[in-house]
Amino acid sequence: MYPSVEYVSAAGEAWLASASEYPRSMRALWESRPWAPSVLPCGRAFDVISMPALFGRRVLDEMWTSGPGCGPVAAHRGRVLLFVQPGAAPRLRRLLAWEEWARDVPPLLCHGRGDAVTVPPLQRMLNSPDSPGQGAGRWIVAPEQREPRLPGAAVVLWACVRAAREPGAPVPAGAGVVTGG
Repeated sequence: MYPSVEYVSAAGEAWLASASEYPRSMRALWESRPWAPSVLPCGRAFDVISMPALFGRRVLDEMWTSGPGCGPVAAHRGRVLLFVQPGAAPRLRRLLAWEEWARDVPPLLCHGRGDAVTVPPLQRMLNSPDSPGQGAGRWIVAPEQREPRLPGAAVVLWACVRAAREPGAPVPAGAGVVTGG
């Protein structure tokens, strides 16, 4: 057995499980397999904005520098997953399509009601090259509270615009295209 590092607190685990239609079953699964990623529906406890990794890091920096920070954030398959208020994904999609700033922002995937996302494992094994959690994503900001502070669409919009217009920001390929999950 490998030692593990816990990412998600018990309160954070309860919050994540609340996204599931069957929270108790989700927690039982995590108890038996804390190193496995999970798929959770969006729209109940959270929505998720998925963005290219480099741009996502810039957005996070912007949110922490000029605002109140953010709630849970994960990295998965070269993208940053920003957990936002339920309902924020379709609103952000509409704001970016309507506003002039869309051309500056790289393509975002806005996951809301009816979509699901893969969330990283609650724990990861240390010193285990063949860990089931390897490559399954990781928490950048792990859920720690039963009711984390989740940003709304306007906060994310302004962070994206400022990150995109930052001097030296790369010009995004396919900018302005905003798709759903």
